Amino acid sequence: MRLSRNWSAACTVHLLFCAALTVPTVAHATSCTTQAEMTPTDRDLLAATGQRMAAAVINQDATSLRAALLPSVAQDWDGIRDAIEQGAPAVKGGQAQLRSLYLMDSTSQKAAEDTQFFCSNANGSTTVTISMRALPPGRYAVILADAQGAQMAGQMGFILGWDANTWKLGGAFVRPGMLDGHDGVWYWEHARQMSQANSPWAAYFCYEAARYLLLPVDFISSPNFEKLSQEEGQLKNSPSDAFPYSVTAGERTWKINAIRFDPSLRQADLGATYESAGVTDPAAQRTEAIAVLSALLKAQPDLRKSFQGMWAYSSNGGKVTPVMELPMAQIP
Repeated sequence: MRLSRNWSAACTVHLLFCAALTVPTVAHATSCTTQAEMTPTDRDLLAATGQRMAAAVINQDATSLRAALLPSVAQDWDGIRDAIEQGAPAVKGGQAQLRSLYLMDSTSQKAAEDTQFFCSNANGSTTVTISMRALPPGRYAVILADAQGAQMAGQMGFILGWDANTWKLGGAFVRPGMLDGHDGVWYWEHARQMSQANSPWAAYFCYEAARYLLLPVDFISSPNFEKLSQEEGQLKNSPSDAFPYSVTAGERTWKINAIRFDPSLRQADLGATYESAGVTDPAAQRTEAIAVLSALLKAQPDLRKSFQGMWAYSSNGGKVTPVMELPMAQIP
């Protein structure tokens, strides 16, 4: 199991298997059935299971979720419980509402392997792709749900495995669907506005924010997401290949190794990782961090308009340390 201590990732737990957006290198015959194409029996059973699990996450009912675990992930319960607890603010006050159901069959596989499922509607006009890494043979399901009415528009994803004639929990995912009052659609539209205004850096990270807020999982691709990726990829002079990126303040120059969308404080921040001069005094670390962030925002001023604040992560000798987070208005 991989469990990050960063809030944005801590609300996502991969237990039964690892999931990735990359196309698997090996895959045998598999099948995926969308909600509309399921038999009434399969659809009703999955819907009832998803409704119970989503309600349990919203209500922080750890007892029910633990009772529903697949035996193969029972030893990982502590990590599941921690992630669900940390995801509580995203779903607080909401009502469980199912969004999508997918039924997947990989029983024809001989062993665990990278697997890709193509989930098409009845006429084949829309296909959702679910990509899994190191998936054991078996029957699985993916359920997406929302915490309707929650202030942060929380969204949930569940991976289920068929065991002992019932669906059991193999993985749980919780994310906000809204940050600072804006959802994924708003960030997508804002990304287009920034692109038209010739602000590729702001546009790029708005696309990243949109991707994070539109789905609670990272292993599903759809025509909509492919369109988002195409738009993002068409940006000229974007930060996608700009690092390491140098910024200067006075006589000092710092190398920024990476910038990413960072929702770890449940707000729309950016996180910049830079090469530190190696200062260890807390006051000196803070001074250095402010200088780096200030120089970055002077080089890319449009970032101020789209995000709430910035994290500074110092890197020295291969060790990355979070130094501080500041609202944009407090960065000179």
